[in-house]
Amino acid sequence: MTLTKWHKKIYDAETSKETIIELTSVEIVEAEAKQAKFLIEIDKLKAEQAAKDATKQAVLDKLGLSADEVAALLG
Repeated sequence: MTLTKWHKKIYDAETSKETIIELTSVEIVEAEAKQAKFLIEIDKLKAEQAAKDATKQAVLDKLGLSADEVAALLG
């Protein structure tokens, strides 16, 4: 099921009934803000990992070793 608007699911454990309702405009603003913050954090983590990978590769290049050779040495 694809929903075009923001919704939330409420589950009643006693009756096993699920209810899907649209979010209010305030809840939508909050959800979109959380989503934007989450996406920014993901981009930040990806950039940090790319920087770490570049640093590792620079060290390997200086040493003249491949990643496989380092793995074999440390393995």
